[in-house]
Amino acid sequence: MKLKRVVVTGIGAITPIGKNAGDFWSSLLKGVSGASPITLFNCEKFKTRFACEVRDFNPLDYFDRKEARKYDRYAQLGMIAAIEAVNDAGLDAEGIDGDRIGVIWASGIGGLRTFHDEVTAFVNGNGTPRYNPFFIPKMIADIVAGHISIKYGFRGPNFATVSACASSANALADAFNYIRLGKADAFVTGGSESSITEEGLGGFNAMHAISTRNDDPKTASRPFDKDRDGFVIGEGGGGLIFEELEHAKARGATIYAEVAGAGLSGDGYHMTAPHPEGYGAYLCMKAAIEDAELRPEDIDHINTHGTSTPVGDVVEPKAILTTFGQHAYKIHINSTKSMTGHLLGGAGAVEAIATLLAVKHDVVPPTINHFTDDPEIDNKLDFTFHEAKESKINAALSNTFGFGGHNASIIFKKYSD
Repeated sequence: MKLKRVVVTGIGAITPIGKNAGDFWSSLLKGVSGASPITLFNCEKFKTRFACEVRDFNPLDYFDRKEARKYDRYAQLGMIAAIEAVNDAGLDAEGIDGDRIGVIWASGIGGLRTFHDEVTAFVNGNGTPRYNPFFIPKMIADIVAGHISIKYGFRGPNFATVSACASSANALADAFNYIRLGKADAFVTGGSESSITEEGLGGFNAMHAISTRNDDPKTASRPFDKDRDGFVIGEGGGGLIFEELEHAKARGATIYAEVAGAGLSGDGYHMTAPHPEGYGAYLCMKAAIEDAELRPEDIDHINTHGTSTPVGDVVEPKAILTTFGQHAYKIHINSTKSMTGHLLGGAGAVEAIATLLAVKHDVVPPTINHFTDDPEIDNKLDFTFHEAKESKINAALSNTFGFGGHNASIIFKKYSD
C-alpha cells in the first residue's frame, strides 16, 4: 500500500508569549520569557509563586458569554488555537467534505480549574450538592475535540489523546497516520492545557518538579543550565491542520511544511523519571527517522523536550548522541520551553509549530537563560543559547516526553513536489 503524503496547511497558537501564531513566533525569535508572578489565584503560601500564564486573557474577547461558560479555561484556549488554524487553512470553506475531516485534540489533564471550582463550592456549601450541569462536560479531556467537530461539522475520526506531556505530540502522530492511510482528508489536531491552579501548582511542588526561583521568574526556565531547578508551569494551546497533499493542492491551500515521520515509544522504566540512558527517547527518535525514510544526517534541527529539570536535561542529550553519533554536533538544538514554560499536554503541538516554522523560515529560535555549563551535559552540542540562529533547515525533529515514560517525536521537512 502506497502511503499518502501529509502537509501542514494551517496553524494557530495562544501562548504565554503570543496570543496568535505570528506573535508567538516573533516572541520566540526575540527570546521573550513568559514567566511572571501568578495572577490567577492567591499563591502566597506555595513554594512556587510564578508561572507562564496567558496574560490579559478575557474569554469574552473570543466568545459570547453563553458559549464561554460552556468551556473550562483549557478548552477556551484550545478552541482559540483551533479556530485560528482552521481560518489560516481555509478549511471551513464551501465544498469541504465534513465526513472526511477529523479532529484529534489532546490534553494531559483537562478541566482542572472546573474541578477545583465545583469541589470548592461543594465543600463551602457544607456538602450540599449544587453542581453545575456543565461540570462533567467542561472537565473531561476529550471535550475540545467534540466542540471543534460540532462547530464545523467535521464528522471524521474524533477523539483525544492523553499521555501526560506527550499528549498533543501523540495527537499529531495519530492524525498523520490516519491521513496517510487514507482514512481522512484532513485533521484539526493539537492540544491545550491550563493547569495553573492550586492543585496543579501544589501537586508539582510536592513532586519537586517545578522551579522555586521566585526572586527571578524570567530566568527560572533554564534548560541545560547547571543551576536549573525544575520546569516552569505554563498554559496555552496549539492547533495544526494536517492535510493530505493532493487534497491541499486541489483547493489551493498554502503549505507550511510536510509531515515526514513520527515515532512513539515507552520507557518501561519509572513513573516520573526518564530512563537514565535515554533509551525510550532514542527509540522514538530512531523510529521517527526511519518512518520518514531519512538518515540521521538529514536532521538539521531538534526542538528538545528540554524542560529544565535536573534529570531530564541530562538524559535527552545522551539520547541525541546515541541516535545521531557525530552528526549530533552539527544539529541546531534548542528548547523553546525556556521561553514558554512547560505547557504540559499542549507542549507537543505548540513546539511542533515552532519546529515547522524553523523549517519554513530557516531560523532556529534560541534557548534562553543559559548562565553556567553543566559538566554532566556534552556542551560541544549546539544548544542555540541566547540568540536565534539562521541556518538552512531542511528537516527538523520535535521531541515530547511525558510522565509514565511516554515518548513522541515528530519530523517536519521542507515541502517540494
